Amino acid sequence: MNWIALVIAGIFEIGWPLGMKMAQQSDNNSKYVWIASAVLSMGISGALLFYSQKTIPIGTAYAVWTGIGAVGTLVVGILFFGDSSNVFRLLSATLIVAGIIGIKLF
Repeated sequence: MNWIALVIAGIFEIGWPLGMKMAQQSDNNSKYVWIASAVLSMGISGALLFYSQKTIPIGTAYAVWTGIGAVGTLVVGILFFGDSSNVFRLLSATLIVAGIIGIKLF
């Protein structure tokens, strides 16, 4: 269950930079809704990270959490905001995922 919580925490970690980006691109009326969603995502992400560390070592939990957030945000940027998807960026993201797997396995 703690691993599931950690993965969900990582997914919510994607939510706060997404909320900030959407706030930048929104009109004044919806800007605050996006900021609130970013803050809510931060809170949920942090709470689930806290919960998952009951049985998962702190270094492993943090690496997985930030890795999901970093790679997930990169993918969201590529798919929805036209961010660059050159081979070096994708290779770098692959190395992050490989590092997370290595930390978990060893």
